[in-house]
Amino acid sequence: MMAAGTAAQRGLRVCLLEKNQKPGRKIGITGKGRCNLTNHCSVPEFIASVPTNGRFLYGAASRFSPYDTMSFFENLGVPLKTERGNRVFPQSDKAADVVGALERFVKASGAQMINREAKQLLISDGRIQGVSLKDGSQISAQSVVVCCGGKSYPATGSTGDGYLFARQAGHTVTRLRPSLVPLVVQGTDCKEMMGLSLKNISISVKDLKSGKIIYEDFGELLFTHFGLSGPVILSASAHLRDMSPGRYRIAIDLKPALSPEKLDARLVREFRENQNRDFENSLSSLLPRAMIPVAVRRSGIEPHIKCNLITREIRHDFASLLKSFSFSIEAFRPIEEAVVTSGGVSVREVDPKTMQSKLIKGLYFAGEVLDVDAYTGGYNLQIAFSTGRLAGNSVPVRGIIDDCCCD
Repeated sequence: MMAAGTAAQRGLRVCLLEKNQKPGRKIGITGKGRCNLTNHCSVPEFIASVPTNGRFLYGAASRFSPYDTMSFFENLGVPLKTERGNRVFPQSDKAADVVGALERFVKASGAQMINREAKQLLISDGRIQGVSLKDGSQISAQSVVVCCGGKSYPATGSTGDGYLFARQAGHTVTRLRPSLVPLVVQGTDCKEMMGLSLKNISISVKDLKSGKIIYEDFGELLFTHFGLSGPVILSASAHLRDMSPGRYRIAIDLKPALSPEKLDARLVREFRENQNRDFENSLSSLLPRAMIPVAVRRSGIEPHIKCNLITREIRHDFASLLKSFSFSIEAFRPIEEAVVTSGGVSVREVDPKTMQSKLIKGLYFAGEVLDVDAYTGGYNLQIAFSTGRLAGNSVPVRGIIDDCCCD
């Protein structure tokens, strides 16, 4: 929508080919339906938040920055607000308002939208000629912009079509893998705590291969039947670049606001107040109910020992458990469950100044189909807006679509 509207505003005759009945379905579910549409940050800060080929985006982001995106939507009648982490949302908290603004933009630009599905690119003598559709018809075009998204959330129409078109044109598609995705963990503890959401916890992720802490975060986490999910887990997954079973370990600090000394003092008080109760029955003010059996089992403390018999050493060991409640990561969840797809059309074969293919004249790529992906926080949608804007501004004035009517 950004590419089509931008090109049409320049006076080009544009056809937006949309296989869904309505456009923007994936935007409509982002941010739990609120749409974190960008991040209120500078271009260098934006680039630093794109771990995969971030430098490739410098030109696109400089021409259409996060600030430009904010102005763009506010000028379309969508008031915005900035929340924790500089995440930008519509004031209404409705992703539908963002989709509606883009639809108005496309309509006002004069671009024509056709609800049909592309089958393949039409290429001759090293340049684009248009596209053929799955209903057997064709659309002639002197330029085609491929911005079909990745393979995540296929129910929204993001089924990897762009990769097929890219390969057809001779482009390299790098290995596809999930990013911003829930994590499968070893063991059954998470399943036992399924449905439990922890807020205001901190996590650290250690790469056991290098011995280094590669990521730390603070926020919300969710236990599921397969492992871990929630905002801090999705963010962490973007840093696990070469997944293998057992390589990464996530430690949860259940009491990040308490230093080890303050936590010990808290335990002393709790055990004193519950001195005649069993250990397993003394933890209700420290831990959620669903977590207590798992914590007791992990502690190795006899469940029925009276609190007045808990030694200083046992208490310190239990405090250490609360400050580092750890899980070994087995794998990513399937790519279909990821927020974004990591991997895609090799940026070495795309001109960063125009988004045009270096292999086929008149062919452009934008958005998630490219081998670029970012952390959570609105950065991935900003990639889509920046690259779509650049592609729409780069197609020759002779037109994206020479004839918007199906043959």
